[in-house]
Amino acid sequence: MHPTRPLLRTRRSFLRDLALGTAVAPWIARGLLAQSPNSVIHHASFGCSGMAMSDVSAISRHASVKIVAGCDVDEKRTVEFRKKFPEARIYSDFRELLEKEKDLQTVNVSTPDHMHAPIGVSALNRGLHVYGQKPLAHDIHEVRRMTEIAREKKLHTQMGIQIHSNSEYRTACKAVQDGVIGKIKEVHTWSSKKWGDNGAMPTKTEQPPEGLNWDLWLGIAGERPFIGGGFYHPGNWRKRLDFGTGTFGDMGCHIYDPVFKALALTAPLSIRSDGPQPNDHSWATDAVIDYIFPGTSFTEGKTVRVVWYDGDQRPPQEIQDAAQIVKGEKGKGLPDQGSIFIGTKGIMILPHIAQPRLVGKDVEGVKIEKVEGESHWHQFIETVLGNRPKTDANWDYSGPLTEAVLLGSVATRFPKQTLAWDAAAVKFTDVAEANAFVRRAYRKGREVAGLS
Repeated sequence: MHPTRPLLRTRRSFLRDLALGTAVAPWIARGLLAQSPNSVIHHASFGCSGMAMSDVSAISRHASVKIVAGCDVDEKRTVEFRKKFPEARIYSDFRELLEKEKDLQTVNVSTPDHMHAPIGVSALNRGLHVYGQKPLAHDIHEVRRMTEIAREKKLHTQMGIQIHSNSEYRTACKAVQDGVIGKIKEVHTWSSKKWGDNGAMPTKTEQPPEGLNWDLWLGIAGERPFIGGGFYHPGNWRKRLDFGTGTFGDMGCHIYDPVFKALALTAPLSIRSDGPQPNDHSWATDAVIDYIFPGTSFTEGKTVRVVWYDGDQRPPQEIQDAAQIVKGEKGKGLPDQGSIFIGTKGIMILPHIAQPRLVGKDVEGVKIEKVEGESHWHQFIETVLGNRPKTDANWDYSGPLTEAVLLGSVATRFPKQTLAWDAAAVKFTDVAEANAFVRRAYRKGREVAGLS
């Protein structure tokens, strides 16, 4: 023993060590203990409102779950959480929650996108199983590391693409893989949402509202003054380059999911954006992003094309005509969000969220076999309990899906250029400038072991 070394560590040193991954050994074993079917899972929610409330409410309905803690940087957004879970302890700093809540097994990370990786990896470093909202992280490097760390630590994970477990998407995937419309030649996907902003950056700044810890909200992002009028908080962060991932990051992980799953896609070979470029602070809308993926046993040819559209953009008229889209006619019009699978035997239209329908004389009268759905959140808990081997949207699946989506976001910064992607090396091979957007530096003092 060193007599000059203090026996008790300060909270500051503990938080520093937690970020560096050196303070967690005694807890990892506890978090990794095999759960018996009768175990009570102690769960904490990062985020207490909005999507976080949806996630934690669904998780709490599992009979084996006890919600013991919540964390939110805005006190006003904890009101509903406190009412629903009056025994749960509330924190504003995720690091403090991880320091003090020693009996946790699971968490959900349902915060703005830029904090998914820092909180998620800190939880993994604690030996906790993680339900992480989509997109899995803000940057491609973060996604890759989250996937690798979860695999290395043998922890259970699930990404919050809950429609993945719904009947609608399961049914569509089975239909494609059963060859109902033949081999897939190409897919067109879209969302009507507009998480972007081409306006000027506001110059007026102000004090954050009472109860909002602006420094903690910024997290790993660079310091900047607060802008009111909802520019950042509580919802428009999705539009901002440093905090959200635009329409594609928000909805792409949902709508690309059944395409990725049904076709058994891997990393794309190339990505090209033919839509507008983001400005210096916000994502653009009206994207058109063209992917070329390696072909699979479910596709025709050595490669397959998948195209994304958002905002006011939609698949070309010839694609809509081939899919027999009838404008304004209920049940036959183009959904606000969804996909069109073009097969060698017919076409499948998959709205977000509804059962697929078939088009084409070769599939006329063919009935799609319906697949039942289940709770995406309870699937996560059942896996932690040891009642199933893994979740369907574990990060080994949803990590590569998210990487593919985020590659499209990077491509929008380089319009009219085809970007070749080397997934093994995690880099673009032809447009070197694009590699600056694969990974970003964290603010000093906010580094996280395994990420920074």
